[in-house]
Amino acid sequence: MRVLFTVSAWKGHWYPLVPLGWALQASGHEVRVACAPSQSEDVARAGLTPVPVLGELDMVFLARLQNVWNAQAGRWPYAGLPPHPVTGAPLRSLSEFSFAEFARESGVRLAAPTRVSHDAAVGLARRWRPDLVVHELLSMEGLLAARVLGVPAVLHLWGPAGTHEDEPGLRLRPEDPTGSFARYGVGELGPDLVEHVIDPCPGALRPRTSARRLPMRYVPYNGPGHSGPGHGPGHGGPGLGGPGHGGPGLDGSLAGPITASAGEPGGAARPRVSAGAARPRVCVVWGNSVARMVGPQAAVLPTVVEAVAGLDAEVVVTANAADAAALGPLLPNVRVLRDQPLHQVLPGCAAVVHHGGAGVLMTALAAGVPQLALPCAMDQFLNARRLAGSGAGLAVPAHEAGVARIREAVTALLGRPAHRTAAEELRREIAALPSPLRLVEDLEKLAAR
Repeated sequence: MRVLFTVSAWKGHWYPLVPLGWALQASGHEVRVACAPSQSEDVARAGLTPVPVLGELDMVFLARLQNVWNAQAGRWPYAGLPPHPVTGAPLRSLSEFSFAEFARESGVRLAAPTRVSHDAAVGLARRWRPDLVVHELLSMEGLLAARVLGVPAVLHLWGPAGTHEDEPGLRLRPEDPTGSFARYGVGELGPDLVEHVIDPCPGALRPRTSARRLPMRYVPYNGPGHSGPGHGPGHGGPGLGGPGHGGPGLDGSLAGPITASAGEPGGAARPRVSAGAARPRVCVVWGNSVARMVGPQAAVLPTVVEAVAGLDAEVVVTANAADAAALGPLLPNVRVLRDQPLHQVLPGCAAVVHHGGAGVLMTALAAGVPQLALPCAMDQFLNARRLAGSGAGLAVPAHEAGVARIREAVTALLGRPAHRTAAEELRREIAALPSPLRLVEDLEKLAAR
């Protein structure tokens, strides 16, 4: 079977597809990943074969544009205005970004690369003749190519956001600014055109969709990494296994520092701290793109670290070089890890604080770690609300998150057994879902029809 993946120019959107790609290849199927040139190297490093023919859709521009729309509609929660969609500089007035500028930039940054992607995906599909197409929510050229060829298309969701969400100010529903679907004679693009979705979420965080759900265990992939003695402090020591990425294997089994303790009823996994540590470990994660999308008001990482560092806990911060430098001198109980895949860090943590992105949220769910989400924009508010509703975590909007409130929330995560119990229940539920290898059988049957 030939399977074509199509992915957007944003790693966090297509990382969840990687384990399914491994499973398909391990089952003897051919997989090709249609992507923008900017994603080609990362796709190849993930062990998949890139075909870099799609357009470079500017995802940061899209996010900034949505933030301006929300500000104009009175749904912007921050004191300062959002960044200018093009330059990224803070707006002094909403009138600085005019309708004429919107029309011009939308043509250059949205319509043009979208048309390139649509035509390239259809052309590739006509040449390669896939039996099945798998795409993600912001890569609808995969759905177009499948419709043109008359083969099944499956949308792989990345987390709690589905095709029919009604979150105020969130625009994730598929759109076709170029009219390509009508041009190719396959109807008008809309959410109801999606017939099958791969849903990696436990029931409490289930995305809204009208499509047929194909449940699949969430197997974390956060980028390639290395593991072994001495590689980075606080991630649990010896190698974690997996095909070159230091994480779970294709069957979804978790290895590494969070394991079933001998004699525990039901083999329940229990977070452990590193050898000799007497304090719980708290991980702090902040997305690299948040400041670019939201502006200086989203730069709350120093506040988060200050809040958590004041607890009797071991603190591990995953940050890039710029964010780490902005933290200044650190207390002895705080360590920074740079470029470490998150699935190597979270096992063994007693809590995690993050910005509400789907990647860290789902990785923490799979590890059974209680979470504090501090959402800033986009689907982060939806993710955080559903997390809090599950009982496995708490949510505080980033614009309301001061040192005292963050410290209080993390203290609750560490001290209340209910949060740990809920997180463990969701981990068990995810582990009980069909593995990527098991889902391959369903995809084979779907393609055979």
